[in-house]
Amino acid sequence: MSAEQGISPDFPFDSKYVEVNGQRIHYVDEGEGAPVLFLHGNPTSSYLWRNIIPYAARHGRAIAMDLIGMGKSDKPDIPYRFVDHVPFLDGFIKALGLKDVTLVIHDWGSALGFHYARRHPENTRGIVFMEGVIRPMTWAGFPPGFRAGFRMMRTPGLGWIMISGLNMFVEKILPSAIVRDLTPQEIGNYRAPFSTARSRKPVRVWPCEIPIDGTPTDVHDIVSAYSRWLGETQTPMLLFHATPGGTIGPKEVEWCRQTIRNLEVVDIGKGIHFLQEDNPHLIGEKLEEWLARLPA
Repeated sequence: MSAEQGISPDFPFDSKYVEVNGQRIHYVDEGEGAPVLFLHGNPTSSYLWRNIIPYAARHGRAIAMDLIGMGKSDKPDIPYRFVDHVPFLDGFIKALGLKDVTLVIHDWGSALGFHYARRHPENTRGIVFMEGVIRPMTWAGFPPGFRAGFRMMRTPGLGWIMISGLNMFVEKILPSAIVRDLTPQEIGNYRAPFSTARSRKPVRVWPCEIPIDGTPTDVHDIVSAYSRWLGETQTPMLLFHATPGGTIGPKEVEWCRQTIRNLEVVDIGKGIHFLQEDNPHLIGEKLEEWLARLPA
């Protein structure tokens, strides 16, 4: 199947909600069996996984949540720093009683997922990741195509104008990090949760949380800790990467190969950052095969 053939804009799943820390978290829940939890990043939602969920649902219980403040989850007035998201993910897994979870993670969902797995290895069956945060970054090593934009987004005042005012993360950065063109229905689904400047606060905060040259310190320490853990754990992992890639390019793929002991690697072909929009069916097929082989 070609990369663009059969990429559906539809989200044909029933919405479910669970209360976590006094807020409603939206999720979809398909299939039965061992839980496979999909975690998105910025500025997306469970919608990102729409074409991949059916593959996982054939081998387990495929669950895709919307992070707090994103998608159809509640949008409380909180700082939306990385550390604010952590208790909502922890609480979600606890509220649903998920055991022996396989994490399928992307972007900030990868940082949240790796952090969870390091703290709860006994409850983590496997990890599938793509375009993730695998270690702290430096400005010198930051993806060149995104360096100037992220410097500006991390600048007080200017960042607010760019993201909260002009909604540039959804309108410009998201489409520019996908090889194909999104359809009007697809971009409309990504726009929907962030229709006002106030609703875009999570999107605005996330770029400032990336641990670059040691800042912010707490996130740097968290990412450093799970990055070391990646070199110690025997947890089975599957990495999807693309060309040219974004946060995971050739150097990062090699780092993963050299560092992670129980790793399989799949090259999906052309892709930048939102690989699920460029080649979801290959990702789904390889994910399904890997889940079928995963030790019970």
